[in-house]
Amino acid sequence: MGVSHWLLASVLFLPLSVTAQGCSVSDSNPSVPENNNPGQVVANISVEPGFTVTIDPSSPDGNYFVIQEFELQLSKSVDYETDTVLLVILTCDNNAGESYSLTITVTILNLNDNSPVFPETNLTRVIPEDTKVNATIVAREDVSASDADLDIIYYKLNSTVQNTNDYFAIKGVNNPEIYLQKALNYDKFNFATLLLYAMDNIEGTNGIIHTATATINIIIEQADTRPPWFLPCTFIDTERSICISSTYTGRVNMSEMSTEPLTLEPGPIYAIDPDYILNEKIVYSIVGGNADNVFSVDADTGNLTMNKVATSANSYLLQVMATQVNNKQKYSIANVEIQVVNKSDHAPRFESGIYAGTVSVGLDPKSFVFQAGDSSSPLMIAALDDDFPDKVNPNIEYYIRNNTNFIATKDGLILTNVMLHSPETAIMEAVAKDTVSLQEGSTVVTVEITAAKAETSASDKIHTAQDMGILGGILAALLLIALVFLGVMIYKQYGNTVKFLINKKFSKDFPGSYDNQAYRQDEHPDLSANKQESTVTEIQQPSLFLTPSSEQEIHGLPQTSPAFTIISDQKVEEEEEEEEEKVEEDTKHEKEVKSILKTDRNEGDPGYKAVWFKTDVDPSGENVEVINDSAADYDDDSDQDLRENEKEEEDYKDDHH
Repeated sequence: MGVSHWLLASVLFLPLSVTAQGCSVSDSNPSVPENNNPGQVVANISVEPGFTVTIDPSSPDGNYFVIQEFELQLSKSVDYETDTVLLVILTCDNNAGESYSLTITVTILNLNDNSPVFPETNLTRVIPEDTKVNATIVAREDVSASDADLDIIYYKLNSTVQNTNDYFAIKGVNNPEIYLQKALNYDKFNFATLLLYAMDNIEGTNGIIHTATATINIIIEQADTRPPWFLPCTFIDTERSICISSTYTGRVNMSEMSTEPLTLEPGPIYAIDPDYILNEKIVYSIVGGNADNVFSVDADTGNLTMNKVATSANSYLLQVMATQVNNKQKYSIANVEIQVVNKSDHAPRFESGIYAGTVSVGLDPKSFVFQAGDSSSPLMIAALDDDFPDKVNPNIEYYIRNNTNFIATKDGLILTNVMLHSPETAIMEAVAKDTVSLQEGSTVVTVEITAAKAETSASDKIHTAQDMGILGGILAALLLIALVFLGVMIYKQYGNTVKFLINKKFSKDFPGSYDNQAYRQDEHPDLSANKQESTVTEIQQPSLFLTPSSEQEIHGLPQTSPAFTIISDQKVEEEEEEEEEKVEEDTKHEKEVKSILKTDRNEGDPGYKAVWFKTDVDPSGENVEVINDSAADYDDDSDQDLRENEKEEEDYKDDHH
């Protein structure tokens, strides 16, 4: 039984007495920890002879003590949370009947033997998705734990739902109030279970830690937080909270009104409320780009129709708005592009209802599929369009509809899309699509996938388009090198002849450019010493380049020979042709004509020298020096050339006279 507070206070402030007449104790104010074992010694008692000691029955807490062999012991375990102080009175009696009292106060020491206690161990809270950050979710008084040991309580919060620890937190280590730390997203999670721990000591210490746990269930309700989304759309953030739609596209024929809803790509106009639990109603309207009010949109379905025909070839770029009925501030806008095209009366068509091809296993992707029965011709599909005079529509594109192992190029070639591993027969649908009118035609393509050949000869080897391109580049490089080499060889073989002909042509185009007119007047001097007329063989080439002005200059100079008249154009051309024939003949036979050099000088011109033909000079009458030909005399061709020169010279003189 506990002692009243006033009595306990009076006892505590009484002077301590450790002795009485005939009796004494070792400690009149001992301390005992709670949760003791029965029989624990509180104090030792000393008794003089003739005295006896007992526990006064009137002691407030006498029932807690016993005396065993002069030891005051506790008879049972004590609890600090029940009794903090025990008071016992000892009585000493002697044989004379005298009685003396001895009071002992026992202090109970508190131990950490109790766990914290929550007022509720299981709580549930329902919060909306749009709850503001830092808002209180669970109040402090609802989750504050108590401890009978009066220890300081420490708190910790965890979440059992993955990736939700960052959303909820407590105000502090000694404040268990739970608040929202991060904005909620109903699409990510709509339920969370939190575990709140209360501890009577700090984690990591060596002492005993008693822990209590409370479970808090958080239910999240979806809120109207997002505007409508046009479908299909693409998420642009990892939280999947923003979805952007692409432009809708469609086509109409010029001067033709469609009574049906327009067909659009990638699909019809359609928007949803991303807060799908609420799923608010959405209405549609055109808010821009509808020139002349050609189009209209159904407010409930979003179907786009025509009010009138389109008379202009210009495209229409419409802005269609989707709005929530309950909140007009929740809206989105999508672009719709309508192209106006000329009417197409015919869809693409294939002449052949089925195409057959073959390909081997083990080939790299993008390898050709060849025609069945012709391993050298790639399989190609082609569609015709009767809207075009030549039935060739440049706007047609090809694709394979129901087989991902093959693809079709824009030109209609069938290629492998993956490496094929097993022989089989592949049947697929090939589609030709007019990208302007959106009309389509289809055909069937069957491809026989055969096993790879054990040995493939060079002639049967299948090359890819890349291999053929590399081979073409190598052949082009070799052709260029061969042409350069051929040019060098031609130049080495015929370079001199080509140079001569070019120089001759250049001299003809620019007459007189290299003509020394002062020297020409001495080309035909009268060299006959015996008053005999001799035939002078002139160097004909310079005379071919004389212009009329040059000839006039020559006539104006002093002359030692009869004047020459101007040679006609026809004569010049004939002489040029003969001269070219001589050059070609001389080059071919590599022959050289020797001449006679006259050594005497003209008295009128000290620096004069002339070349004479041997047949026109009399060695006995002239002082001449003959240069002998060490190889041989002139052959028949040289004699013929000399006779032709003599004849031309005589004809020339006759014409002159």
